[in-house]
Amino acid sequence: MRVTAVRIFHVLPRWTFVAVDTDAGITGYGEPVVEGQSRVVEAAVQHFAEYLVGKDPLEIERHWQVMYRGGFYRGGAVGVSAISGLEHALWDIKGKFYGAPVFEMLGGRARDRMRMYGHGRGTTDADFVDAALRAKARGLTAIKIGIDGPARDLESLDYVDRQVRRFAAVRDAVGPAFDIAVDMHGRTTPATAKRIIAGFEPYHPLWVEEPCLPENVDAMLDIASSTTVPIASGERRFTKWEFRELIDRRAVSVIQPDLCHAGGILEAKKIAAMAEAQYISVAPHNPLGPISLAACLQLDACTPNFMIQEHPTADDGADLGVGLLSEPFEIVDGFIDVPTGPGLGIQPDEDLFVERRYPGDWRNPVFVHEDGGHGDW
Repeated sequence: MRVTAVRIFHVLPRWTFVAVDTDAGITGYGEPVVEGQSRVVEAAVQHFAEYLVGKDPLEIERHWQVMYRGGFYRGGAVGVSAISGLEHALWDIKGKFYGAPVFEMLGGRARDRMRMYGHGRGTTDADFVDAALRAKARGLTAIKIGIDGPARDLESLDYVDRQVRRFAAVRDAVGPAFDIAVDMHGRTTPATAKRIIAGFEPYHPLWVEEPCLPENVDAMLDIASSTTVPIASGERRFTKWEFRELIDRRAVSVIQPDLCHAGGILEAKKIAAMAEAQYISVAPHNPLGPISLAACLQLDACTPNFMIQEHPTADDGADLGVGLLSEPFEIVDGFIDVPTGPGLGIQPDEDLFVERRYPGDWRNPVFVHEDGGHGDW
């Protein structure tokens, strides 16, 4: 069996899918994207496609090593994200070839279903409360909310109090059995983060995510050592090498590899094993589409230290595959059952990809401070 073609689809709202075709009539699917840089990643996918076409798609580890190490300059969001999506597709092909789900080829299931959490969005406290109550009514047992942006290096008492009041209002609405995570999105400095997290502490967050930008592990460790609230991070780290220090120094309690960015399914499995040895939980990052979710669920099913799975809670259900997959995922009582189909366990409908096609020109919002300086999104 040989790879014959690699095809790209940019799909609303901001997703990029790849299809890898073979001469055996098997097509595998993946999700290679960097949010806001879809067309750049597309170029990287086509670069790697020049290597993959004509190769045996079953030799996944060999191809990963060549794509990652073969260019002399290694790593980076664009290159590793391109490799990640192609790796999803190769695993999808391999599973279809052998008639087995990916998790069966990675050790077999460690659980029967995966706990899910959704996103809570809004502007006012009432918006976030409503989002949490709607999630609870749908059977979810956890949600993630954000903080206001941009944030100044040292924020005012008013800003800090607003973030804490929001969390307290959501906690009061959903009660103590419902979990609430907070994504600080790297918007705050360690100094401001510590003040905000101290206010969150009485309300028992599930975790606080990216309380500062992720490049400096010492800064993350400084925050973690100042609080009893679990710290989570990892969506902006790539491959086992970038996760090593974060894990070895126990700067986080929860790691969040993004399978569309960190190197794919097997690389995330290796990262999870590193974390397992340090008693760190895994909650894969996923603000993307249904193929990303499918890859995550395969990892979740066979990973002992898996904790909970993110999905972006799109109003139309597209993140679960509604209008894109022949059989969308279904959340029942806050869980998704382990998929049983071969490969990624999904069957995309390419005609529907075309119906939702867009140019791939989505851009990240740009935040500006009152003095005109750039603020982190």
